[in-house]
Amino acid sequence: MQKIIIIKYGELSTKKDNIGYFLNTLKNNIKEVLIDEEVNISLDIGRMFIEVQEESIPKVVAKLKKIFGIHEIIVGYKDLDFTLDALKENTLKLLEAKDFKTFKINTKRSNKKYPYKSMELNNLIGSYILDNKKVKVDVLNPEVIFNIEIRQKEILYYDMKIKGLGGYPVGTLGKGLLMLSGGIDSPVAGFLAAKRGIMLEAIYFESPPHTSENAKNKVLALATILSEYSAKIKVHIVNFTAIQEAILKNIPNDYLITIMRRMMYRISEQIALKNKCLVLINGESIGQVASQTLTSMNCINAVVNMPVIRPVACYDKLQIIDMAKNIGSYETSILPYEDCCTVFVPQHPVINPSLKKACEYEKLIDYEALIKEAILNEEIIYVPLKEEAKYQDIL
Repeated sequence: MQKIIIIKYGELSTKKDNIGYFLNTLKNNIKEVLIDEEVNISLDIGRMFIEVQEESIPKVVAKLKKIFGIHEIIVGYKDLDFTLDALKENTLKLLEAKDFKTFKINTKRSNKKYPYKSMELNNLIGSYILDNKKVKVDVLNPEVIFNIEIRQKEILYYDMKIKGLGGYPVGTLGKGLLMLSGGIDSPVAGFLAAKRGIMLEAIYFESPPHTSENAKNKVLALATILSEYSAKIKVHIVNFTAIQEAILKNIPNDYLITIMRRMMYRISEQIALKNKCLVLINGESIGQVASQTLTSMNCINAVVNMPVIRPVACYDKLQIIDMAKNIGSYETSILPYEDCCTVFVPQHPVINPSLKKACEYEKLIDYEALIKEAILNEEIIYVPLKEEAKYQDIL
């Protein structure tokens, strides 16, 4: 028997005519993540197999747990001997190393030409285990469920299953531009978008000297965390100082956030189109702050033609915090470095802004020239950083 890693696809198996595209993308994503490992990857419509040195299996599994498109990760065994005696002996050998009192044999026979049916194999192999090990069968609540798959070319043996992230392989559904702030919500939104197969680029608006270098580095650290689940992320850093100061000087106080967000959307759309992104992505959650009421979203959204997706729109703050903790971004998000969205927050921002008023107020500033200048001078950083750069260099 050969010890191998088995990948189950889950949702991808529903893709029918397009399944080859999804599976090949998943295979390529896995190859990229495991580029430093000596692996052999093969696949068919039902399973993917990863052959690797046995001592490297724990490290490989840890990396696979962060790849979208994987339903389950199984460390199991492959054998080419289809005889009933081999099935019995292999099962007994693998179970002898385990400490348990109750078990169940679960056989799946995808090779319909095999002479024994699944239920027959369950009974025959189960009886053999009972004869050779002091244990009992419990079909309802066993301590160990041992799986045997009779496939066309091999027999698979396994018991433990590790839950994968699910979703679609990153890159199968195009590219989106994530409006990444230093808060809790936007990294979670990026994670959820990547889970649906969207490749991420990110945009961050800095406003020196009103925002610090630490705020920028915090966002790069968040982008680095996201890159563990997707791929290398291109981060567009836009200097928003001149635009923000013009807004602060000319726009009524209660409309500061509305106009600021409209400018951010305009810039984001232009950069997204330039970089062949199909959607904008942000961390807005309905009703969480003044700019995230439905009226505000409608007023702000009016400046772009590109679709805007809000993956956390219908989650409450506690749910978003739980997700942030699960993906590892929470501790970085709560570091006390303000971004430009929080520097000039008015005491009483408008909750239901008028689109007509917003358009009238914007005539008070030459925003087109300011936007053109900001885009022209954007800074681009790719994360993760080069190997010699450490995480502590980011924060």
